[in-house]
Amino acid sequence: MTAYFIRRLLLIPPTLVGITLLVFLIMRKAPGGPMEQSMSRLLGGEGKRTRAESGFSLKPAQVLEQEEKYNRDKPLMVAYFEWLGLKPRDLEKTGVEIPVGQKEAIIPVPATVFEAKVTLKDDGSAILEPVKDADLTGWKVRIRTPQEQAERWEKWLQGVPLRSEIGYRAVLYREGYDGLLQGSLGSSSKYQDPVWQMIVNRIPVSIYFGIISLIATYGICVPLGIVKAIKHRTWLDNLTSAAVFAGYAVPGYALGSLMVVFLGAKLGWFPIRGFTGDNFESLTLAGKIKDLYQHTAMPAICYLVGSFALTTMLMKNSLMDNLAADYVRTATAKGVSFPSAVFRHAFRNSLIPIATTFGNNVSLLVAGSMLIERVFDINGFGLLQFNAILERDEPLMMGVLFISSTLLLIGNILSDLCVALVDPRVTFK
Repeated sequence: MTAYFIRRLLLIPPTLVGITLLVFLIMRKAPGGPMEQSMSRLLGGEGKRTRAESGFSLKPAQVLEQEEKYNRDKPLMVAYFEWLGLKPRDLEKTGVEIPVGQKEAIIPVPATVFEAKVTLKDDGSAILEPVKDADLTGWKVRIRTPQEQAERWEKWLQGVPLRSEIGYRAVLYREGYDGLLQGSLGSSSKYQDPVWQMIVNRIPVSIYFGIISLIATYGICVPLGIVKAIKHRTWLDNLTSAAVFAGYAVPGYALGSLMVVFLGAKLGWFPIRGFTGDNFESLTLAGKIKDLYQHTAMPAICYLVGSFALTTMLMKNSLMDNLAADYVRTATAKGVSFPSAVFRHAFRNSLIPIATTFGNNVSLLVAGSMLIERVFDINGFGLLQFNAILERDEPLMMGVLFISSTLLLIGNILSDLCVALVDPRVTFK
């Protein structure tokens, strides 16, 4: 069994590579990405009526600047390997146009007060020289030819002719390994904050609601499922089934919207948004507990409704199947009391279906719910995922995808482990 789990753990990295590569490819090829949005703003930002009229006011250097900003100046696989940390990426860079007919240009060194001199050679390469006491250690220069600039122009501004003569473009850059393998997920293209820091700041909120949901789900649903199995087809079973399925029929985010309108806005029983109140820090300990409870009640209920019915009915049906099994009838025929037959014999085997879903529930404990957190405006990991997708923030999307996928894969292994612990007959090879 140990070898099985080792193999499962070793399969996580290649699986993550496949998932992230597929999503990375889709993001780069799908229309409406951050590069396209930025180009649309540049084209339409001056009140022009047509794409051609707007394009005449743009310079090829502006198109290249946008490509460099959104990492579209690299081939897809090169950009992906840079994200993984298998290839060095541009840590800092800036570009300057070399006027037509000239071979020299002065370019500022990013994050310093120094400058560097770029001199074109006849073979198309360039020489980088310091100006005064500039330290150019680690800095390199990349030359973009007029032909290359024209090709990029035609790609992004189809149908708009390039009417002006252009010169070379020099890009001063400093590269290094700064990807996933180095513990970096890059910076958000919208907020400019490190992706890791944004995730770390949001995850505790989702974990808080996840723990509450996990404890409530298993603490209530498992005993309720046992009672329903023992009291099958009684008024108690019918009443609880109606309540459970009524809750299951309403999605959590839809229930949240109703609660916000009626319990929050109209009746004023609970706050309608946020994780804590604006004056949380100034409250006493008792006041903080009350404030946290008021902000937790409605979202926690919405988290519960989805898994409540599933876990309860899984427990009930599994226990009923085991109570009808021969080994339970044999135990009762030998004089074992019915409660003892239920809890000493049937109960453990009935936990197997519950164990198979435990890992997924644990992964959701951290990942949170995008729509529920959106409804209640809770700054958790779920809302972070929602905003990343909505705003097409590619570095942030890749970061939350990596975390969510890792949690899901680990959750699947936890489910297998739970099944093996509950049922000794199960052996993984």
